[in-house]
Amino acid sequence: MKAGRGKLAGLMALVLLVSMMMPGMSLAKPAPDKNAPFMIKVVDSATGRGIPLVELRTTNSISFYTDSAGVVAFDEPGLMNQRVFFHLASDGYEYPKDGFGYNGTAVDVTPGGSATLQMTRLNVAERLYRVTGEGIYRDSALLGLPAPIKEPLLNGQVMGQDSVQTIVYNNRLYWFWGDTDRPSYPLGNFRVTGATSKLPGQGGLDPDAGVDLQYITNDDGSVKSLVPPLPDGANIAWVFGLMTVKDDKGKERLLAPYSTHAPETRAYGILMFDDKKQQFEPVADFPSKDMNDWRHAGEDGLATYYEENGKGYWVFTEHQFPNLRVESKLSAVLDYTQWESFTCLAPGSRYDGANTKLDRDADGRLVWGWKKNTPMISQDQEKELIGLGLIKNDDPHYYQLKSAADGEEVQLAQSSVEWNDYLKQYVMIAQQKFGKTSLLGELWVAAAPSPQGPWTKAAKIVTHNNYTFYNPAQHAVFAKNGGRTIYFEATYTNTYTDHPPTPRYNYNQLMYKLDLADPRLGLVPAQDGANAKSSS
Repeated sequence: MKAGRGKLAGLMALVLLVSMMMPGMSLAKPAPDKNAPFMIKVVDSATGRGIPLVELRTTNSISFYTDSAGVVAFDEPGLMNQRVFFHLASDGYEYPKDGFGYNGTAVDVTPGGSATLQMTRLNVAERLYRVTGEGIYRDSALLGLPAPIKEPLLNGQVMGQDSVQTIVYNNRLYWFWGDTDRPSYPLGNFRVTGATSKLPGQGGLDPDAGVDLQYITNDDGSVKSLVPPLPDGANIAWVFGLMTVKDDKGKERLLAPYSTHAPETRAYGILMFDDKKQQFEPVADFPSKDMNDWRHAGEDGLATYYEENGKGYWVFTEHQFPNLRVESKLSAVLDYTQWESFTCLAPGSRYDGANTKLDRDADGRLVWGWKKNTPMISQDQEKELIGLGLIKNDDPHYYQLKSAADGEEVQLAQSSVEWNDYLKQYVMIAQQKFGKTSLLGELWVAAAPSPQGPWTKAAKIVTHNNYTFYNPAQHAVFAKNGGRTIYFEATYTNTYTDHPPTPRYNYNQLMYKLDLADPRLGLVPAQDGANAKSSS
């Protein structure tokens, strides 16, 4: 009998415990970690996606920057369990002003707590993530959040990287950069850094999520110098204008124009990528060492493939616009004399101001065309020739790019041009020089029926305030929605400004995406058959 009463008492206690956990009742939660950071997430009000590169600044001038997920792990010891005001700022984005004109808000900061803030995007293009450098998802890691890439904190010992080039080769996307910073010393690799990634749809990430870069490294895990010492002895080597061609045996080869930089001398030529050594090797040394020689394509710019009159060509933006080309044959690429410019100069002549000789046919029409042994003219030179009356108003103008919004001149510093299936035209992502809010930080988009133009109207898509965003590069292989959505990146750096460097972001690559159907751009697809990928 006593044992039975004991079982009944135990059952009653269990019922009482269960009743305490019924709706309206709960067990006490574990106390939050008093050292846990407070999460602040800043999102795009239009998309809900986290915004990288947002500065949150306290009233005593402590600045924090959102990582590529748009989050900050706030852990300032003296400001926990306080109401804290944050000024919010990010180029191309805006937070509403309060009654006193401050772009910011106050939040209650608690260990383990969180707040989400919205900013309005002013840029037409959407900032997605940082591609290179240390701490891409640094704050996410501190908060215990997952990252979409395999190496979210440090990859290949890379702290910063300059000017990207990409090309599809051996069924992978190959990436090459210029000068690369490292953690162990202020001087890093100045002879080209490289990586590969899987293609989207073939094991690679969706470009909205990120890029898993597999750097070409030394045994210690640091990035490898991909250009061996060359006869000129220069310590700095760059590659620009990647291209693929078939060799004599029909094997696809990866080529790159190069330039070396030393105080006394420069060298130019062509490198070929050695698949076994995983580095470039010299295959042609161009005879001219003059940095102003128009045939050199290893200083700046990118290359894109196109066809004309049944032949394939690589065309380069070395001179701001796509006006340098070479036939897609190994023998032509290696032969300095086979490179051509798109120009209106008389064959064999040079620009000479008011004395410039132009190419006109028997009827007096200005002849623009691809010519050997004749340089191209620049945007400024074309403008001057128009002003002098040598190029008439009814002559074809190829480089007088104007803002579609207000008609103001857009002077180019650099550009990236690719065929676009959605517009059925060539699309240019152009870096402006002498912009209104930054010297070299404004990006524009334009479209033309052929790679050489004519380039007439452009719309601004990215802006910066006293910060540089140079050498933009489109990633045609990332394009989605039939080409309507395109992706591009550029180098974010305080070079050529007096702005302090942004921690972690400075001298690194930022990825953006752009909807070409956005009505603010004013871009209209060409009618079927109006343009074709092959120009003639």
